[in-house]
Amino acid sequence: MHIRPYQPSDIDQIAGLFYQTVHTVCAADYTPDQLAVWATGQIDKVGWDRSFRSHYTMVAVSGDTVIGFGDIDATGYLDRLYVHHRYQHQGIATALCDQLERHYPVAAITTHASITARPFFERRGYRVLRAQQVERGGLTLQNFVMQKDL
Repeated sequence: MHIRPYQPSDIDQIAGLFYQTVHTVCAADYTPDQLAVWATGQIDKVGWDRSFRSHYTMVAVSGDTVIGFGDIDATGYLDRLYVHHRYQHQGIATALCDQLERHYPVAAITTHASITARPFFERRGYRVLRAQQVERGGLTLQNFVMQKDL
């Protein structure tokens, strides 16, 4: 595995990884209906690509396969961090997060963590600022606004 900058040609693999990861890794914490509105299988690839190119975005690859990705903006908002469901617990999210957190000279990193991701971020020194309910497709999903002071 190695980590490299995002390339627009990664978007199709990222879309599949996102869908599969949400529907498998997060299945214990969210209902099937919640998972379906969170990851519909039809992400806005143009919008995501634009967002990835405007953020600092890193991709973990094994051979030619994208196995993880993450992005952070210049304000220190860690927007997305996902690892392929078959590559969980191998240090990939840690390696991606290490690079993302070091990139911008900010006082703190914030993220909106799912129920599933909350323990990962807590182990990294993030604290919960507040729980929040997010509406997607008429359903409510809980996540947590978290922050790590640098």
